[in-house]
Amino acid sequence: MAFYNMDTPGHSVYSLDPKGSDWDNSRPTTAEGWKPFAGAPVRDSYQTLSALPESPGMTPQPSPGLPPDTPKGPPGGPPPDGGLTAWLQVLGGYFLFFNTWGLINAFGVFQTYYSTVLLTDKSNSTIAWIGTLTSFMLCASPITWGPVFDMGSPRLLVVFGSGAVVFGMMMTSLCDKYWQLMLAQGIVVGIGGGCLFITATSILPSYFSKKRALAMGIAASGSSLGGIVYPLIFSHLQPTVGYGWAVRVIAFIALVTLAIPCAVIKPRTKSPGRRKIFDTAILKEVPYEIFNLATFFGFVGQYIPYFFIEQYAGDHGMDMAFYMLTFLNVGSIPGRILPSLLADKYFHPLHVLATCTGCATILAFCWIAVKHSTGGLIVWCLLYGFCSGAFVSLQGAAVASMATDMRTIGTRFGINMFAGAIGILIGSPVGGAIFPHSWPAAQTFCGVTLGCSTISIVATYVVYQRGKTGGHSKLGG
Repeated sequence: MAFYNMDTPGHSVYSLDPKGSDWDNSRPTTAEGWKPFAGAPVRDSYQTLSALPESPGMTPQPSPGLPPDTPKGPPGGPPPDGGLTAWLQVLGGYFLFFNTWGLINAFGVFQTYYSTVLLTDKSNSTIAWIGTLTSFMLCASPITWGPVFDMGSPRLLVVFGSGAVVFGMMMTSLCDKYWQLMLAQGIVVGIGGGCLFITATSILPSYFSKKRALAMGIAASGSSLGGIVYPLIFSHLQPTVGYGWAVRVIAFIALVTLAIPCAVIKPRTKSPGRRKIFDTAILKEVPYEIFNLATFFGFVGQYIPYFFIEQYAGDHGMDMAFYMLTFLNVGSIPGRILPSLLADKYFHPLHVLATCTGCATILAFCWIAVKHSTGGLIVWCLLYGFCSGAFVSLQGAAVASMATDMRTIGTRFGINMFAGAIGILIGSPVGGAIFPHSWPAAQTFCGVTLGCSTISIVATYVVYQRGKTGGHSKLGG
């Protein structure tokens, strides 16, 4: 054990080297000539000097490192941006989206069946509450699951969520009353989906940086495939094997596909030490709060076509009414991937998100004019699916791009999705209450809310850029 003495103007600093040998008195004691005989190893080429009790009044010298406004990275160091494990997380995320938003995107086929066969005594607005409750629970429950993810337990969330989704769909196959569907399909499937969705959006930023938006876009495209496969399965099986077995087949498919993320999802590392269950400092970031407002407005209007496009086509005497929901989801597949690729290579995610949401706003108003042309509605569905698809895929990338501490990424996604949950809880029931009286009014409601979302995204980017030049904007200081 050795104590090394370094003379500095007006005080001395002592540091303990447990591995060093005895002090060599022949060593010079000036600041310029001081060198320890057996210096302790220095990590990362930096050494921090701190004041000890023997040297009161000393001002510690800070260790060189990252600038104070640089976001803290996720535990485990910089993301690898590739490799087998990283791309397996994308595969797992793909099937998580497939069985969460894929089921939401497919709800239009359930809406039509419930309104025409199973629940003929209920209005469209009342039936829509089943789908919106599923969506609300899927988006709201991550505010609870986010901190669980941040503490390093994504696989626990995936296993629990998978079990809840499969169990909820199995119970849905036995339902013939409204309250039963609200409980099984609305609450149980929704809560399970929330566990899966928060994992799908939060696991990828720890593995990807330069390719983050693309990775999240590829994973999010799983919801589009789910929105294509599940309605086709239901519509082809229900007339032959009945409603119950058609839904059970969907549950079995969910069971098989969810086994993949259960096997491959892997956190890079657990967060070191204890952390807060909920960090209230996140709520003081102004750009983040404005983006939460954008998410709210976006989810109010975005899913109105997904819930009611089949009934719109049927009410206007168009052919292929059932396949309109499929065309929406087909268009959303490239809509989740191509804008994400642009966000990685050329533009900020908020730029691309604002552009796509603005185009979806214009298309929502154009929907009013598509009244009697089957071909025109098919084209509209493909375009709207493309533009609206970017909202889900780029939402996570946008939140991650503004994060000041990536160790709280799960909590940030959870809060943001809670804002979306409130929006989706309002949007489709309101649309369902409006369109029996006026389809143009419902379409205008969709367009206005998407326009408010576009304005909020632009405002988010403006405030975020100003905060970067003058320090992060905070509420209350």
